[in-house]
Amino acid sequence: MSYDYDLFVIGAGSGGLAASKRAASYGAKVAIAEADKVGGTCVIRGCVPKKLLVYASKFSHLYHDAEGYGWREVDPKLNWQKLIKAVDNEVNRLSQLHIGFLAKAGVELMPLRASLVDDHTLELHNPQNPDQTPRRVTAAKILIAVGGEAIKPKVPGIEHSITSREMFLLPKKPKRIAILGAGYISVEFAGIMKGLGSEVIHLIRGDRPLRGFDIDVQEGIYQGMVNHGIDVRGLTSLTSLQRTKKGNIRVAYERDGEESVIKVDTVLCAIGRSPKLSGLGLENAGIQLKANERGIASIAVDEYSRTNQAHIFAVGDCTDRVNLTPVAIAEGRAFADTEFGNNPRSVNYDNIPSAVFSQPEAASVGLTEAQAKAKLGEDKVKVYRASFRPMFHSLTGANEKVMVKLVVEQQTEWIMGVHMVGDYAAEIIQGMAIAVKMGATKKDFDATIGIHPSTAEEFVTLR
Repeated sequence: MSYDYDLFVIGAGSGGLAASKRAASYGAKVAIAEADKVGGTCVIRGCVPKKLLVYASKFSHLYHDAEGYGWREVDPKLNWQKLIKAVDNEVNRLSQLHIGFLAKAGVELMPLRASLVDDHTLELHNPQNPDQTPRRVTAAKILIAVGGEAIKPKVPGIEHSITSREMFLLPKKPKRIAILGAGYISVEFAGIMKGLGSEVIHLIRGDRPLRGFDIDVQEGIYQGMVNHGIDVRGLTSLTSLQRTKKGNIRVAYERDGEESVIKVDTVLCAIGRSPKLSGLGLENAGIQLKANERGIASIAVDEYSRTNQAHIFAVGDCTDRVNLTPVAIAEGRAFADTEFGNNPRSVNYDNIPSAVFSQPEAASVGLTEAQAKAKLGEDKVKVYRASFRPMFHSLTGANEKVMVKLVVEQQTEWIMGVHMVGDYAAEIIQGMAIAVKMGATKKDFDATIGIHPSTAEEFVTLR
């Protein structure tokens, strides 16, 4: 049977872009549909603009820190509109770059919303003109790479909250903001907004943020947030939001069996994300879904990103495997190599490094202390840990701490996990990830001469 395309990709985010370009490089006729800006969550409303805001938020600390080094005191002022416009300009620049990369690779870009009619046919809708008759195309293989979207809890008034998507579009900086959630997005925005001059109240359900990270990372981030003046309120349960006549938002929550109320300008809901599956017509192609422990549905795939339909595939956050941009890219490329490059391969999900661009920053690779002990037993795991004031703050007087940690298998001294809280944690752990991936031991670290003075050298001097 003849098809319009060898491969049709739904979604021009990280995974879809990587897969389409790689497949086209093998000679496949490829089209990709995207109804939003090209680039996906990471480029448009995630990693990239968020990291730019992280950079912006750190200047308030640097101005103060400079005084300890003899610089004259200054009274810095932020121009919110200038910052948001600059970030938006950079996002648009990157989106245009990706459009150019697609064209150079020979991939046909369709600024349309795609849905499945059957297992080989797609219907393309113009979101700018809903009355326009949809176009239909066919493809030998279909890749779904639609990513995810923020979710909100079902509480009265939750429509008055915004998600991370809208944080980059606020016309003015909130004077007082409440942040809901304990994951990395909420923690990062708490640091951003505090650094930019907002009063931040962070409401979390547990007693510490970043559940799932190593316990020392959780504690280090929590203490750092508190030291930076973020009002972290743990063991809370949101009950309602209400818009007042003055335009602010009344936030009601329960804590220790009692209800408390705060009033803020903005409420950021960052309790989690789910695969963006609505409107895809998955049922028309008979594609099977799976549900996680929270009951959130995602597309079920095998190790080669294949769905239950042999010629339909899915990569990235819509599969709810490891929801990180570099993982989606790796999955997309592995799919293209397998299906079009005569090089069958899958992604290894062991020892994937991750970072939280909080303030202080944190990063990890490998197993947490709890995971290692659960896997091998308490008596077979040895932990090396150090906490200290970084040299930079020896003159600033700031109450900052760095934490470095190695989780080691006792008998072989194999390094099972590396964790850090402190400046440049992501940069340092990226290098450590190579060592962990190669199976380095504590003896290998001990035999390595450190760079002095640096934070990174602490990893090779731990005793």
